[in-house]
Amino acid sequence: MPGLAADSKVFENLEFDTNRYRLHYLSWIMPLSSSESIASYASRLLHQVKEENPVLIGVSFGGIIVQELAKFVAAKKVIIISSIKHQDELPIRFKFAKKTKIYKLFPTKLIENFENYLGLFLGKSLRKRAELYKKYLSVRNKEYLHWSIASIIKWEQTKIRENTVHIHGTNDAVFPIKKIKNVIKIQGGTHIMILTKAKKISKLIDTILTC
Repeated sequence: MPGLAADSKVFENLEFDTNRYRLHYLSWIMPLSSSESIASYASRLLHQVKEENPVLIGVSFGGIIVQELAKFVAAKKVIIISSIKHQDELPIRFKFAKKTKIYKLFPTKLIENFENYLGLFLGKSLRKRAELYKKYLSVRNKEYLHWSIASIIKWEQTKIRENTVHIHGTNDAVFPIKKIKNVIKIQGGTHIMILTKAKKISKLIDTILTC
């Protein structure tokens, strides 16, 4: 499951032995309403899970979603990347946003009309990152974006599911690693390391599945 607003292209740099694994990519669907629970949303994704006892892999918000999916399907293993396992791993600014409800003011138009704002990204490195976001952010529906942001901030999981493996970058600015426990660390990995450190992540996943 890709991250918020992204599609399966975020996994295009991963390398797996297709003689050993069958890969199925999950896609975002629209929430029924702004108040739909994350459990309800996950249950409606079940028809996209094609295998019994699957290994579920999710990135960022997709990592939260696959943990919710695992409550409905007997997953062999859940692997989350650049994500969180429970509410205590959310950074303080997210908790502040939850308390003040300031997240409701998030300017989703930045994502909805991303091309219109590319000119604001000055400098080679920022422009390169902006082009990456342009390529991979494919779900730009306003209702979906507001629902997703609220669902992350209000997620209330407190118990970590068994067989959950967490891979996290040491330079993740969205979910800082200082709040994260029991992880496999990738040195220098940022929140978009699924793109920039795909080879290392591929090897890690393969090792996890063969243990």
